[in-house]
Amino acid sequence: MDPSPTWTLSPSTSAFFLFLLVASNLLTFYFSSYTSTCFLTTTTAAAAATTTDDAISMDSGTDEASSTNNSDLPAEFLASTDPQKLPLGYNPNFDSDTMYPPVGHPCTLFPKELNLYMSYEINGPCPDDELLAQRLLLKGCEPLPRRRCLPAAPPNYVEPLPLPTSLWSIPSDNSVVWTAYSCKDYSCLLNRSHHQKGFADCKDCFELGGREKSRWITQSHGLDFSIDEVLAKKKPGTVRIGLDIGGGTGTFAVRMRERNITIVTTSMNLNGPFNSFIASRGVIPLYLSVSQRLPFFDNTLDIVHSMHVLNNWIPEKLLHFLLFDIYRVLRPGGLFWLDHFFCLEEQLEEVYVPMIETVGFKKVKWVTGRKLDRAPKIKEMYLSALLEKPLKRSW
Repeated sequence: MDPSPTWTLSPSTSAFFLFLLVASNLLTFYFSSYTSTCFLTTTTAAAAATTTDDAISMDSGTDEASSTNNSDLPAEFLASTDPQKLPLGYNPNFDSDTMYPPVGHPCTLFPKELNLYMSYEINGPCPDDELLAQRLLLKGCEPLPRRRCLPAAPPNYVEPLPLPTSLWSIPSDNSVVWTAYSCKDYSCLLNRSHHQKGFADCKDCFELGGREKSRWITQSHGLDFSIDEVLAKKKPGTVRIGLDIGGGTGTFAVRMRERNITIVTTSMNLNGPFNSFIASRGVIPLYLSVSQRLPFFDNTLDIVHSMHVLNNWIPEKLLHFLLFDIYRVLRPGGLFWLDHFFCLEEQLEEVYVPMIETVGFKKVKWVTGRKLDRAPKIKEMYLSALLEKPLKRSW
């Protein structure tokens, strides 16, 4: 058999075929890279759009919020929040050699207000800016950044009255710095329910001889539970410490103190020196909004109470988180006293009852009733409930 013919290519022809091979490979690589890049870019853009939409839906009410960078932020803010190296180096408790001071992330969304709040002379007096600080806090700048300045004290300060007299006494006007409030003394606060028109938070709760004197001690009736009735649900002496969320002037804490129970009261200073007044009575104030994680460890409190503050003004998702946080800090067998929760009738059945039930509390007492101080056709409702964290299988 004749041998197969041998093909011999000229050098110019070989070079041409080599060029075609390399060029085709380069084109293939280019198109595949282009297609991959387009796909990734489209995916990233879609993800970014989704994230933006979520951010808008979560923060639709914050029209002042804007993106910012470090150049917009005051030097003292950066000094108070910058990472700080530990003097002795690595610490196993931190699992780091650096401490990161906490501050509310939304602080950076309001550079104008933040610059006002953080503008002062180091070691000098703090600005008279309680209203600014509270507005920042309520916007979500919580905790507020620390400052290196000295707050003003009341002129001619008068020390508080001794216990137990202080529990039911009006303190001296010289125990408060009044510049942030429309009232400039306690006499004005005691009379504002008679003279001030329109709604004001806790308008009459400085009147310790009025409705405050009878709160939670009269015999239980309908929506109004008495403290003694609630305490009777547990073994004597096992309710010892707790929290009152949005406790006004601290009367609930005072009533519990009279029963040897320690209650911490959260309160804001909404046109009144609520925190100063609570402290003057000899119980503990905590300057804290409902949006912040409760500063207590898991399974530690015997009771959590809230009257009027937990209502339908709170965004539903935020309220759901808060209910779980209350569950978290209560010990197994601890009590959650939801006192006069306010909403509309359809909201109660469609939103809030299912929301409360998802958390896992046991219902000890549950009473609903109409709110009748406005037109009945509005169908406003109250819910008072005594709920218990299960003693077993509480997760």
